[in-house]
Amino acid sequence: MSTTSLPSVEPSAPASTTLRAMRESDLDAVMAIELSAYPFPWSVGIFRDCLTAGYPSWLLIQDDSVIGYGIISIAAREAHILNICISPAAQTQGHGRRLLRALVRIARVQNAERIFLEVRPSNPRAIALYFDEGFNEIGRRPRYYPANMGREDAIVMAMELLSDA
Repeated sequence: MSTTSLPSVEPSAPASTTLRAMRESDLDAVMAIELSAYPFPWSVGIFRDCLTAGYPSWLLIQDDSVIGYGIISIAAREAHILNICISPAAQTQGHGRRLLRALVRIARVQNAERIFLEVRPSNPRAIALYFDEGFNEIGRRPRYYPANMGREDAIVMAMELLSDA
């Protein structure tokens, strides 16, 4: 489990939502969201491996229920958002933005200079969120994601993490 402490959250977050570190005991709730949100979900083993590796892994909790999660890898002054997901029932309420901002803050606290992610071209809401939060498209990974009719490219996005000073 990650020992990273979470920097303070923005004051506009609803009082009933909190962020906390993911634990192995949370994996059933995480998998329920993963299976409902993605046609090609991660396995529980992938989540367990991320926890074992010590990747900062965070949950977004609302009214004692997990509504989202995010996992980030940080090494060599670079961060990579590996997975960020909000339960379909809780989407379009700003929760994804809150979780994304928390992951970016974690990367900054751990002295990352840039942060990367991949996103499906078929996910325009996520792409718009990432652009709005300061990410830029830097390339494509051909045939990166499994898809119903074969494979789908990934848009690779990045953001330079400038000092807050």
